[in-house]
Formats: sequence, structure tokens, C-alpha cells
Amino acid sequence: MTGMILRPATLDDVENLARLGRDSFCAAFAHLYRPEDLNPFLEQVYSFPAVAEEVGDDLHRHRLAVDPATDALLGFVKIRVPSYYAEHSDATNPMALCQLYTDPERTGMGIGAALMDWALGEARAGGHDAVQLSVWSENFGAQRFYARYGFAKIADIHFDVGEQRDEEFLFELRLDTPVSLAAG
Repeated sequence: MTGMILRPATLDDVENLARLGRDSFCAAFAHLYRPEDLNPFLEQVYSFPAVAEEVGDDLHRHRLAVDPATDALLGFVKIRVPSYYAEHSDATNPMALCQLYTDPERTGMGIGAALMDWALGEARAGGHDAVQLSVWSENFGAQRFYARYGFAKIADIHFDVGEQRDEEFLFELRLDTPVSLAAG
């Protein structure tokens, strides 16, 4: 996509960041949950206070994709060090890719790829030996997207939304092994 800039999130972005996170999650997954499970989850993860806490802490970093002409938020990625999933791997310094969301109206326009490239660059620059992420077991489009970057499943894990427990896959991209350039 042309006309997009990537920049760090600030506390001034929290309202838009929370809204896009909620809208993206709901566009993809709301149909899976009962309201009594979904609504408390959305409040816990995508409320203004929850997002503001993460934007202001030292564990998370958000990178925003923004339209420079309108300042509209097109997408974002959230990374975390240390990774939530470190115990599932022998990586010694993994980084977690926690969320990678685009405006549901703009999926497929290269926003996610630009944000993924930024996150992988941050992992390499930070000396991380792996990037880890969880993906719903039935989110085949996301799994294909991550596989294009070399991520592979390393464990079966769970993701709880209220009383509902979803089957998730833990994917990892090792950064401490040489990349094969062989065609495949």
C-alpha cells in the first residue's frame, strides 16, 4: 500500500488503538462467542484503560500504520518482551508478537506485511533468537500468512474468552538459524 507511514503509538493514540483492536477482533471472531463471554473479554483487552496501560509500560511496543493524509489508523502490531510463551521453546530470548490487526476494510492491502516486517526487524535488532505468536487453530488465512514468513507450529495451546476455551497453535520463527534460500 502506498501512502502509509509506520510510527510508534503514544497515549494520544489509545482511543483509536482500542477501537481498531476491538473492531478487528470482533470482525474476525465475535460470531464464535456468547455475549456473556465476549463482552468482559473485550473490556479486559480492548478498553481504554487496558490499552493505555500497555502503551505506557516497558513490556509492550505498538507500531501503528497510519494514512499520512488523514491520520487514519490503518493497522497495528503489538510486540512484547519477554514472550508470554517462552516455556514452550528452547529459545533463550524470544519476543512475542501479540497482535497484528488491520482495519477490516483494508485487509489484503500490504498493511499487515509492513507491520510484520517492522516486528521482525525489531526482533533481530533486539538480539532475539525467536518470535512467537498464537493463532486460532481454524484461522487458516492467518496461518498461511505466518507460514510465508517462516513461522511453524511448535505447540498446541489454549486461548480463553470468558468460559470458552479455544484451541490455538503456538507458532515460532527462529532467528538463530540460517535462512535457506533454496526454492521450495
